[in-house]
Amino acid sequence: MTSDDADEAAIDSLVAPTPFAGAIAVSYLRVSTKEQAEKGGNAEGFSIPAQREANQRKADQLGATIVEEFVDAGESARKADRPELMRMIKYVATHKTSYCIVHKVDRLARNRADDVTIHLALKDAGVTLVSATENIDETPSGMLLHGIMSSIAEFYSRNLATEVVKGLSQKAAQGGTVTNAPIGYRNVGIRDDMGREIRTVEVDEERAGLVRWAFQVFASGDWTTSQLHKELVARGLTTSPTPRRPSKPIAKSTVHRMLTNPYYKDVIVYQGATYRGAHDPIVPVEVWEQVQIVLGTHTSAADATQIHDHYLKGSVFCGQCGSRLIVCNAKSSQGTIYPYFVCSARHAGRGACTRQAMLIDDVERLIERFYTRIQIPAETRQALSGMIHAKFDQMMSEGAAELAELAARRIELEGEQTKLLQARYADAIPLELLKREQDRITASLETIDFRVRAHTGEYADARANLDDSLLLLANIADIYANADDANRRLCNQALFKAIYVDEDNDIHVGYRTPYDGLSNPDLQADALTWADQARAAATGAETTGTRKKGQAGTSSKGGPLVEGLNLAQVGWLTGFEPATSWTTTRCSTS
Repeated sequence: MTSDDADEAAIDSLVAPTPFAGAIAVSYLRVSTKEQAEKGGNAEGFSIPAQREANQRKADQLGATIVEEFVDAGESARKADRPELMRMIKYVATHKTSYCIVHKVDRLARNRADDVTIHLALKDAGVTLVSATENIDETPSGMLLHGIMSSIAEFYSRNLATEVVKGLSQKAAQGGTVTNAPIGYRNVGIRDDMGREIRTVEVDEERAGLVRWAFQVFASGDWTTSQLHKELVARGLTTSPTPRRPSKPIAKSTVHRMLTNPYYKDVIVYQGATYRGAHDPIVPVEVWEQVQIVLGTHTSAADATQIHDHYLKGSVFCGQCGSRLIVCNAKSSQGTIYPYFVCSARHAGRGACTRQAMLIDDVERLIERFYTRIQIPAETRQALSGMIHAKFDQMMSEGAAELAELAARRIELEGEQTKLLQARYADAIPLELLKREQDRITASLETIDFRVRAHTGEYADARANLDDSLLLLANIADIYANADDANRRLCNQALFKAIYVDEDNDIHVGYRTPYDGLSNPDLQADALTWADQARAAATGAETTGTRKKGQAGTSSKGGPLVEGLNLAQVGWLTGFEPATSWTTTRCSTS
């Protein structure tokens, strides 16, 4: 090299640009939720433009030009497979890039493992990660700060999740809805007296009617979920519109989720625990429970076979294995069609049930004869009615004293509930214990609510309901014998949860409330004894036994039989424990 060449090289080195002058950069922007991305009615909300402006200022300081921008709107940093982040990684791997500019380190990742992976991918592509608001670089101190900021971001994310779960658990315990309201309801915001917004749920009357109808018809056992879905779409049931998605016809999967969701019967389920909801139920509890029975007996094979209709469908079950009986038609060699009831489990090849097919005519006669066994005589009906009315009179006389006791018990239970939640938040008790105790307390509070409402007018409704039920039982065999198919179905659904047909032609049933109690032979015998005692007390005569006037049990308004009568037996909760939902009665009809 000549001296002139050396001088020229020295001059060039003095005027050469800095290493990063004219450098190429990419900008990465992110917000966590769709709400942030749309806040203020703007297409990008407020956060994205603010991040873009900060990143541009940082690029100007570096003398770099941002040639590509990657925006993840409504994507959480807790996952690394965000679409724009993945596109950026691919971009810098194939395009010469000096910088990746982010607003803060936590825009890239909120756990240390993902942060290291993303940082290494950028480094392998020769890209320097730059934060617009944090002093991180490739120096040891800059790398240390980067690691600290990533760890802080991970702690923040995990702690925030824990606090959110605590808050949602508290809301659920108070009956609040912690998720988007299911179809038939809608999330709304209301203002309290102090102007604060409260997020709550109200019934969507436009859709609630169709939801109620769906539960009612499916409980009959005559519909499959596919048939119900088609009918609901035809009737115009659609999803609720959102800012991003218009209303559209419901999907088939929505029907199954709807039918199995306890929210419709006023139950909140969160983190495996159940709570009584503060929202208005759309579906009665007994209808919801019947739907679960029907769903439990539905199988794909059964659905495919149930092309024949009969008024006993959905009500009759195999007495051997408990599976649903389905209708099948068999054709003889002469072309005669014989309709049979067949065990769905055996028909589908499930289990070891050996129950033979039954002619439908034979099953019809078995059930008709069973109705003659459960019809109660007029004398028994009058005795039951008198004894139950006496119990109601006795309960009403307790009056204000009992209301005070109920109020005190409610306060005590709510205090237990608060202590349980506090203990759970402090990790002092396991979740399983919380669930068991919550179920116990919820059942007790429901019982108290029944009792309080009884003192404010529901006793009269209960009396009328029980009188109607007794009148039905007194005439049920005649009603059933003379009813058409549609009304026979209604009788079976009103009285029984299930009718089981055994191989030895025995019928046993799962009664619905209150018929489980009213049909109980022991309760009927007690009622007849009580009636004898009441008549003896009125005339001064001796009873059938040794009791005389003035002895215990001789008052028409009370006595041991009335004192010992628990109206839970006939579908009215009277204690702090829930009533048994149903019992079984057996009657040979052979």
